[in-house]
Amino acid sequence: MKKLNLLLVIVFVLLAGKSYSQQPKDTLRVLFVGNSYTYMSNIPHLVSLISEHTSTKLITSKSVAGGAWLNQHWNGERDLKTLEKIKNGKFNIVVLQDHSMGAIARPDSLLLYAKKFSNYIRQNGAEPYFYSTWAREKVPQYNETIRKVYNEAAKENNAGIVYVGDTWEKAKQIRPTIKLYENDGSHPSELGAFLTSCKFVKELTGELPEELPSFYDWTDQNGEWITLIELDRLDVIFCSKIINEITN
Repeated sequence: MKKLNLLLVIVFVLLAGKSYSQQPKDTLRVLFVGNSYTYMSNIPHLVSLISEHTSTKLITSKSVAGGAWLNQHWNGERDLKTLEKIKNGKFNIVVLQDHSMGAIARPDSLLLYAKKFSNYIRQNGAEPYFYSTWAREKVPQYNETIRKVYNEAAKENNAGIVYVGDTWEKAKQIRPTIKLYENDGSHPSELGAFLTSCKFVKELTGELPEELPSFYDWTDQNGEWITLIELDRLDVIFCSKIINEITN
């Protein structure tokens, strides 16, 4: 009888654990609008994979073109269908990122199209967020201007903002040798993309687990297994601590 009771307890625990693990998560549909600073290292996809370890699953899509400006997205240039995607995608959040030099070279244009997009995004049932990017490696002083312009865009439109550039700066202050850039000194390395993605997950879901995998993969529509990113375990711990303990 004791053995039977013990067996019943074990079965109950296993079933309860299985039931809990299969409980549906909250979901948010997120569209990333931008250029190579958005799609390099598959940042939207990585954001979605990291979010699987939170209580909110981020279902991500993107509308991107290399070197694209916000006005090109708005005007449908370069075969971009951003407005159509916003209208038909039933998104909860739309993340806006201008050209990497937009805040420096054409801040008035950034602010103008930030307003146009923010109004349009809300008309279609979503909330706008701004992706405050990093300065290029050779001109770190530009980070202050980039943050200022994106912050102004967010305030003017009562929108959310994700301070990725500030996160990079704090990571470099603590660990000066960290390699966040590709060799071109502009685009994110795999580690830079991971840190960026962690920042997005924390801002959009409100949480980021301290323990995260160092390996991310998925299966494509043909059933093929694809490795997205594989990182050093200590780098993953460093990024998590930067987001959870140091950045705002």
